[in-house]
Amino acid sequence: MKTYPNEAIEEEEVPAPADGVKVRWLITEETGAPNFAMRQFTVTPGGSTPQHTHPWEHEAYILEGSGTIQGGEEVEEFEAGAVVYVPPDEPHQFKNTGDGELKFLCMIPHQKK
Repeated sequence: MKTYPNEAIEEEEVPAPADGVKVRWLITEETGAPNFAMRQFTVTPGGSTPQHTHPWEHEAYILEGSGTIQGGEEVEEFEAGAVVYVPPDEPHQFKNTGDGELKFLCMIPHQKK
């Protein structure tokens, strides 16, 4: 078992085409987790992840702020406390539509890093 504050993990800038996005890799294979990685994203007001797709799902939990998730042609609003599931191969993009930071946890399989 391991416990540590999330601030102990270095926050990294996510490169373009992301806009105003940082990530902390909270739990990884290096931490000892055999299957999944847990990441914390911070998105500045007006910022967004790039619209992209991949063959694995995302499970996300919104910690703070508000925004939208575009999945395919559909756009849904969310706020803190929301749970987001993105199926494999679905084009998706998170956008911060609020006045403050958007923070969310996102879990993915390790080999898809």
